[in-house]
Amino acid sequence: MYLIDTHTHLYLNEFDSDRNETVNRALTAAPFPVKKMLLPNVDSTTIEGMMQLSESFPENCFPMIGLHPTSVKDNYKDELEIVENWLSRKKFFGIGEVGMDLYWDKTFTAEQIIVFKHQALLSRQYNLPLVIHSRNAVSELLQILESLDDKNLYGVFHCFGGNVIEAQRAVGHGFMIGVGGVITYKNSGLDRVISNIDINHIVLETDSPYLTPVPKRGQRNESAYINYVAQKVADTYKMEIEKVVEITTQNAERLFKF
Repeated sequence: MYLIDTHTHLYLNEFDSDRNETVNRALTAAPFPVKKMLLPNVDSTTIEGMMQLSESFPENCFPMIGLHPTSVKDNYKDELEIVENWLSRKKFFGIGEVGMDLYWDKTFTAEQIIVFKHQALLSRQYNLPLVIHSRNAVSELLQILESLDDKNLYGVFHCFGGNVIEAQRAVGHGFMIGVGGVITYKNSGLDRVISNIDINHIVLETDSPYLTPVPKRGQRNESAYINYVAQKVADTYKMEIEKVVEITTQNAERLFKF
């Protein structure tokens, strides 16, 4: 029995001093090892490091390709061309991390919408899951998905931050709900949201090095810590942790076609 971290940025600079050791800690984590780690891309500057890590751990680290909304700038067409070029040459396990971010900067909101729609088309073309970043933009992205009205689109709302109704809408459109360290935060309310969603629509993630779960909050996050997320999900659903591990791992394997 093992866990899958469906969203981890282990290729970033924060892990330069101990990247291999971090992966190995995940592979030997207790009580449940983390045998598969999905790597979402950010932009053209992160592809090389992501691919190198995937090549170093081909049975454990699996790359995705996409343009992160906070990297959408005036040069977005060039960035999308790079994404498409990689898609035509290598195997990837998802289109991500894509979406909208209306928290940090709204300067390129219109361009974020254009880029998201384009990458949704790539998701359909290559039959790959969309891995959606939706900070302060869950409602907007759901509206876009509904306007596209494409039954072939599927994926996951990574680090879900919406309400119960939005979670139900996302699931209704064929999307999983990505649950990470935020669920362990006292006032996040995420536990109340997901308790209204069938666990068969839940996948686990860390978003490391970010959003470290309690009791490690304040430290750099890493994939091994997904065990804390699994325990909190088990508490939320009032299930044995073994059952949560079994179900969420099966969900992730189905989503990413392992």
